[in-house]
Amino acid sequence: MKQTLLYSGLLIAMTFAGIQVAASNHSDHNSQYAPNDPSLAVATFAGGCFWCVEAGFEALPGVAEAVSGYTGGSEMNPSYKDVSGGRTGHTEAVQVYYDPDIITYEGLLQGLWRMMDPTDANGQFVDRGAQYRPGIFYHTPEQQTLAQEAKQALIAEDRYEKPVIIEIEPFEVFYDAEEYHQDYHTENPIRYKFYTHNSGRYQFIDAVWGEDRYIDYSQFRPMDMNNMGDMGDMDSMDSMDGMDGMDDMDNMDGMDSMDGMGDMDNMDNMDGMDSMDMSAGPGFNAATFTKPSEQVLEQRLSDIQFKVTQEDGTERAFNNVYWDEKREGLYVDIVSGEPLFSSRDKYKSGTGWPSFTQPIASDVVTEHEDRGLFSVRTEIRSRYADSHLGHVFTDGPQPTGLRYCMNSAALRFIPKDEMVAEGYADYLAMVAPPIS
Repeated sequence: MKQTLLYSGLLIAMTFAGIQVAASNHSDHNSQYAPNDPSLAVATFAGGCFWCVEAGFEALPGVAEAVSGYTGGSEMNPSYKDVSGGRTGHTEAVQVYYDPDIITYEGLLQGLWRMMDPTDANGQFVDRGAQYRPGIFYHTPEQQTLAQEAKQALIAEDRYEKPVIIEIEPFEVFYDAEEYHQDYHTENPIRYKFYTHNSGRYQFIDAVWGEDRYIDYSQFRPMDMNNMGDMGDMDSMDSMDGMDGMDDMDNMDGMDSMDGMGDMDNMDNMDGMDSMDMSAGPGFNAATFTKPSEQVLEQRLSDIQFKVTQEDGTERAFNNVYWDEKREGLYVDIVSGEPLFSSRDKYKSGTGWPSFTQPIASDVVTEHEDRGLFSVRTEIRSRYADSHLGHVFTDGPQPTGLRYCMNSAALRFIPKDEMVAEGYADYLAMVAPPIS
């Protein structure tokens, strides 16, 4: 009898311990897709279809990664089939990893309002059921307070015909969705656009917000930029007087839409820039360059290079070759070899993509308005190859206040000690160590 009781006790203890271990394995809020950067903060939101919410947050400045998944239910390790069937109590959600030195939690909440319908607790748009219910899952008491304040402020705006009822709940557990759901908006752009257009999401948001849908998120950037390091020295930038101007950019496509960018007139005051002829260097000759056909580029470029440059794709943050490149050198277009950016203007933005305060000259890139996601963005393309490079934002460091957020896949880096051999000797004077 004692032996039986002993075995029973051991069995109960082992079972309890197993439950505890299993629970502890899932209590960590970090996703397998989380960037390896302990300085990033975490937020969790639900707004219906996680494809759309993930795409919306990844368009915001300071967001390093948004991961699609499930939260708010009781079943461990739920599958998409189980959640979508409404059997687990979970809702589709997104885990957001963001740099608090670039965007505040309040900024994320303003983004959330412009992605979903906070008045519908029974689903979102065409997706019905509690598995698509909206929610804010706070990780800290501060996030709870900020979410409650933002909700009350939204109610006071009286934008909606129905009451704002979005739930604000404590975060418990987040489970990653299956791999094929991650970055769906970039991996399956045609299906994604077809779904979102027919879901009614964008039409609802436009009707509720109008022009207020597009806001300048730089207003949600904290004043103290801890991640910028010591910006006082910056010897290589001493000659950049008059950066509030940049006249030479007046004729660039899409400039009229760049709200808050300022006049930006005196780009030609930079040392050596005013006399620089893009066709002078043997490494790239604009007069003789002809863009290869799509068929040739498909053979010449890697899959991600083709997707980014020719299909306006976006590579993964922190999982690209140049985001943490610290050597001196020149960044040229992967298709044409035309010079685009210098290491002198590169800085660590915390976003996981190579970031620059400016291009190497004002006329090497063109700008185009991009309203494809949940905010107005300014797309950057190379002038001659017309490659999609990335976007420019108004939350960068001085003296320009700009952040040219580029895709590594659109660039080729030429180290300083190889520039002469590569035919870019004329640009040596424009190369210096990165800002940070």
